Amino acid sequence: MTERLAKFMARSGVCSRRQAEEYIRQKRVTVNGEIVETPAFNVSGDEKILFDGEKLPEKQNTRLWLYHKPTGLVTTHKDEKGRATVFDNLPVGLPRVISVGRLDLNSEGLLLLTNNGELSRRLELPSNGWVRRYRVRVHGFVDESKLQNLQNGIEIEGVQYGAVKAVVDSRQGTNTWLSVTLSEGKNREIRKVMKAIGLEVSRLIRVSYGPFQLGNLKAGEVREVPQKVLREQLGGKFSG
Repeated sequence: MTERLAKFMARSGVCSRRQAEEYIRQKRVTVNGEIVETPAFNVSGDEKILFDGEKLPEKQNTRLWLYHKPTGLVTTHKDEKGRATVFDNLPVGLPRVISVGRLDLNSEGLLLLTNNGELSRRLELPSNGWVRRYRVRVHGFVDESKLQNLQNGIEIEGVQYGAVKAVVDSRQGTNTWLSVTLSEGKNREIRKVMKAIGLEVSRLIRVSYGPFQLGNLKAGEVREVPQKVLREQLGGKFSG
C-alpha cells in the first residue's frame, strides 16, 4: 500500500503536510537517492527517504498537548524577522511538535500541539465544524446590532468571512469584553472583523478549540491529553 510522500512525512512528525509539499518543491527530499520534484509522488515507506540529508524520525504514537501560548511569541518554527517563537520556548522534554492552526504574535491562550502533522491538518479543516471560542477585549463604541449582524458573515476587502457570534460580557468605559465564537478561523480574522465594525482589539485569548479547553493552564504551561481522551474526542480522526 502506498501514500503520498507529503502525507508520509507529516505522519513522521517532521512537519505538516502543507510544509512537506513545499519542502518537496524546494527539492529538499530524496527517495532512494533521487531528488523528488513533485508532491504527486507515492511511497510505501520501505524506501530510503531523506529530508535535508537526514532520515525521517520513526513514526510515533500520535500525541496531543494543550499549550497556553503567551503574547510575544510567533507560531512558526523559524521566523524570518528573528522574533521569539512558540517552539523555542516550550518546556524541555517535548518531542518535535507542530501546532494545530496558529495564534498571532499578540494573541494568547489555547494552542494545540501534536507530533503528527497529518492530525494537525485534519484538525484545522473547517469541515470538522469545530468551534473556537475567545475572550476578546475591544476599544471603541460597541454597536450591538453590528455585532448581531456578524452572525450572517461579512466581506472585508474581497475576502468572505463566515459567521461570527459575538456577545458582550462586560463594559468599563470605552473597553468591552466580548465572548467570540467562530468555526473557521482565517488569518487574524477576529481583529479584521472587529476593525470592520469600528472596534480595536486590545486583547485576544483563545479559551477553547473544539472539545479542548484552556482551563486553568498558566501562560507557558503544557499539558498532554491522555490517549483515552484522544480516542474519545477525535474518533476516526485519531490514529494512535
